Amino acid sequence: MSTTFTRQLERLVNGIPTQDGAGVSLTRVLTHDLQRRLDPFLMLDAFHSDKPDDYLAGFPDHPHRGFETVTYMLQGRMRHRDNAGNEGLLEPGGMQWMTAGRGLVHSELPEQEDGLMSGFQLWVNLAGRDKMTTPGYSDIPSAQIPEVTPQDGVQVRVLAGEAFGVKGAVERPTTAPLYLDLHVQADKRLALPIPATHNAFLYVYEGELLIGQDQRVAAAGRMAILSNTAGAEGVEIHASKDSRFLLIAGQPLNEPIAQWGPFVMNTREEVEQAIEDFRAGKF
Repeated sequence: MSTTFTRQLERLVNGIPTQDGAGVSLTRVLTHDLQRRLDPFLMLDAFHSDKPDDYLAGFPDHPHRGFETVTYMLQGRMRHRDNAGNEGLLEPGGMQWMTAGRGLVHSELPEQEDGLMSGFQLWVNLAGRDKMTTPGYSDIPSAQIPEVTPQDGVQVRVLAGEAFGVKGAVERPTTAPLYLDLHVQADKRLALPIPATHNAFLYVYEGELLIGQDQRVAAAGRMAILSNTAGAEGVEIHASKDSRFLLIAGQPLNEPIAQWGPFVMNTREEVEQAIEDFRAGKF
């Protein structure tokens, strides 16, 4: 493998079990204290349960301003509705990319009464100049997410960005997010390209990975923050078991982050304005 694939495993993170929405059980993988380190990403939640009580209440109407939400389903069905008139059904393998921009109120409610509900929600920050942009919504079914097999025993779904010569379902010029869902068979090795400018992390949701030249272990349920190494083109991965994991990387904005719940702006005053606008029905 190329010696320029030199990122290492900087830190392992255990997610925090919590509840959100109207009582949905989930694991908060990327927490508030990591927002600076993993700029432009603000949050990553993982949900996985076959117990209806863990997810049936869903996420009733709630507001957002100043960032984008990305929901990726592995299993289950979730209905999105918002006050801009958008509606979509998230099904297994599908993705929803919503730009809250200047303000949007939406709901995400399960469209099943039993069975497994499994997936992820990622929050991607917007640059200050884009925070008050017009809200937008894309519903991307599984069949429209490009897939590539760069080598035997490796399958990659390209949700956003570009990998192995394949452009993903979504591109964003400012944060340039790279969002991959990878399945690597046991004992396979992979040189995984990542732009040298990006903050990057892996989230292992099945199996176990050995990461970097020192082969540090990341087991299922752990987030592996990758080092920022000058000139590094990526990271070396060795799957010690059949493994599935996310690679998420992005161009940092290097701007102040002011957050109050579902509002993420650059200053406290802008957050207070967001609260006032929401209460006044201006979203």
